[in-house]
Amino acid sequence: MNDPTLSPVHVVGGGLAGCEAAWQLARRGVPVVLHEMRPLRATPAHVTAGLAELVCSNSFRSDDADYNAVGVLHAEMRRCDSLILAMGDAHRVPAGGALAVDREAFSRGVQEALAGHPFVEVVREEIAGLPNPAWDSVIVATGPLTSAPLAEAVRSLTGEDSLAFFDAIAPIVHKETIDFDKAWFQSRYDKGDGADYINCAMERDQYEAFVDALLAADKIAFHEWEKDTPYFDGCLPIEVMAERGRDTLAFGPMKPVGLTDPRNPGRRPFAVVQLRQDNALGTLYNMVGFQTKLKHGEQVRIFRTIPGLERAEFARLGGLHRNTFLNGPKVLDGTLRVRVEPRLRFAGQITGCEGYVESAAVGLMAGRFAAAERLGQPPVPPPETTALGAILRHITGGADAATYQPMNVNFGLFPPIDARNERGRPLKGKERKQALAKRALRDIGGWR
Repeated sequence: MNDPTLSPVHVVGGGLAGCEAAWQLARRGVPVVLHEMRPLRATPAHVTAGLAELVCSNSFRSDDADYNAVGVLHAEMRRCDSLILAMGDAHRVPAGGALAVDREAFSRGVQEALAGHPFVEVVREEIAGLPNPAWDSVIVATGPLTSAPLAEAVRSLTGEDSLAFFDAIAPIVHKETIDFDKAWFQSRYDKGDGADYINCAMERDQYEAFVDALLAADKIAFHEWEKDTPYFDGCLPIEVMAERGRDTLAFGPMKPVGLTDPRNPGRRPFAVVQLRQDNALGTLYNMVGFQTKLKHGEQVRIFRTIPGLERAEFARLGGLHRNTFLNGPKVLDGTLRVRVEPRLRFAGQITGCEGYVESAAVGLMAGRFAAAERLGQPPVPPPETTALGAILRHITGGADAATYQPMNVNFGLFPPIDARNERGRPLKGKERKQALAKRALRDIGGWR
């Protein structure tokens, strides 16, 4: 039952994260005011006024909870009474092993569930700036297309730039799939710890073939609403750099200076691809300077020609798109509150998660944290061994703040598991993924 003395929690944004946060609050008897600016103010990407509109794909990706991290996240969210997963299941369409939905029926189902809940009030208005200071608990879930006035207000509050240019994302590789018979650890001129980067060397002919492949590869076309947003000169796509001159990359992110290939100690390689640790666990490595607009299949094909990466598996491929997101590791605390103004929480893609399900998952956690506070209870984060906990940790401190970029859930974000097969060897491949999945689904039980 709702306690009539409880003041409402305000949720700004009626996308997947905002709707999930509102649902989690209401299911715990906490009144919610959900603010959505559409249809009073449109966005360049939305076409309806419906809550939880899916603006791109209709797929929530793999539903495999045995071997796929997003499938594990689906399973955890189902166990945590997720509205988004419940409506996804109710309106699913054939998609093999994936969870795909009838987008119109899905949006309608989410909207009807919230509008029909006695503890939810949906208000159609734009919050053009920081939320009313009289609101003591607010969840901002405005997504990657946050309106300019609110984005500017958030930027002023946090001191962090919310991106107003194309967000260029470099691929991230699972460390265990790198061939260290060819790659080696070393920092340029042995600075820092002397071994802060993984290095993959190229000879001249390999480099030339690599540049040819970049120039000929298929690129992803910009959306119409992205075309007027300029590149950020500090992180140009590698194919754009290659277009500016064949040796541009060799004098830029692939310069070989200060490095010594231990296989050829007296000879400098022509070019070197460097990978930098991307998470505190040391399981993921970022390809330095490799932001790109290449199609995903082309990225896999071309980047696997790099010596040492022939069998690389990617936790995230590169991308380039208009985006607005916070530097979560600097700005947010462990329960998604803004450090400099704790009455504000953030949820969804604006926190730097990537994907429909991940956005809803962060909304789920934000809603539960806010509900606990309103009910006088301490907000308890999910275990880091779960998919929910792994996402939360990445957003709020597990990632390197200096290179923080949006990311989908993947097993590289999970703490390593100390398990061995019947031959006494460490688990790898599908066995390791299955063990991580089982541990996650076991550990979510107590938290939910």
